[in-house]
Amino acid sequence: MTTTVKIPDSIKPKDGRFGSGPSKVRSEQIASLDAGATTLLGTSHRQLPVKQLVGSIREGLHAFFKLPDGYEVALGNGGASAFWEIACASLITRRAAFGTYGSFSAKFAASAANAPFLEEPAIFSSEPGTYRLPEFTEGVDTYCWAHNETSTGVAAPIHRVPGSQEAGALTVIDGTSAAGALPIDISQTDVYYFSPQKAFGSDGGLWIAVLSPAAIERAAGVESSAHLDGARRWVPPFLSLTKALENSRKDQTLNTPSVANLIMMENQVRWLNDNGGLDWATARCAKSASLLYSWAEHSDYAQPFVSDYDARSNAVVTIDLDERVQANQVLALLRENGIVDCAGYRKLGRNQLRIGVFPSVEPADVVNLTKCIDYVVEHL
Repeated sequence: MTTTVKIPDSIKPKDGRFGSGPSKVRSEQIASLDAGATTLLGTSHRQLPVKQLVGSIREGLHAFFKLPDGYEVALGNGGASAFWEIACASLITRRAAFGTYGSFSAKFAASAANAPFLEEPAIFSSEPGTYRLPEFTEGVDTYCWAHNETSTGVAAPIHRVPGSQEAGALTVIDGTSAAGALPIDISQTDVYYFSPQKAFGSDGGLWIAVLSPAAIERAAGVESSAHLDGARRWVPPFLSLTKALENSRKDQTLNTPSVANLIMMENQVRWLNDNGGLDWATARCAKSASLLYSWAEHSDYAQPFVSDYDARSNAVVTIDLDERVQANQVLALLRENGIVDCAGYRKLGRNQLRIGVFPSVEPADVVNLTKCIDYVVEHL
């Protein structure tokens, strides 16, 4: 496509990265890599300097999420996708119930359905752009859903399914694109897991999980039973939540991590806490999101995809465009002008923009993004 629109520099955002993950990495995070070039990078993750880095991340997240007594932070390699398999291997005893309302919430449910040692999961689904939470179901020991469905820009409430805790069931929440961007009462969860390439502005390939005492006890029991004679379940070390936690308590990971990723993550957690923690981060994301939703509601060619105001995400904003304005054209011209990663989720197949407004994104840049979109559309 030949560029026909040059956006004036005066209205361009200072930083044109608006991805939903990978997301914007702050320049200070890159500077922290340089600062650790000879003291951290290329050194053993079993030695004190890197272990102190991991310890700082765990302590920082403990403060950031205001963890209740007994809750612990564990981490390991493989990202949230790996954690789905860890949950199937180490957390779900027999049967889980899932709320599915988009690509990523459905993938976790599919993992449980494919696990040969688990019963068929109970699925509570709704159309993209909405959410549905799992309902209390006899025989279910684990309730799972996503805090933020990255593919659709839907935020779901987080509270225990009534009666589930009394029945001994766990609440396992995918916080991948919500953690650090949306409010959360961790006491309403037993497992809140996420990856660092969203609100924490780092790279993928790492999972982090906040675990309740009940979740820790469940994992130990499930993994112990897997060693009994006649057991159908197999828990390899890489999928053992207990082994991951044992290593995390030593400020290590089971196998070699990306030290560069840990450096960026530690810098971001410290930056978030220094600025006011979760309250500051969620308010900043809410401001950026409201700017986009308000712009779309007042536009003659755009509108928010999620019609339910309370379900609209303050982490990932999805905007539908009128059929006379082709999103692919708009996206291509934005990219030609240095504004990137605003595309809708490919499998959703809508004429749509999807914009990440994580804490690293400046609200002023969001304002300029709307000006740039308007400018491009006016000059198509």
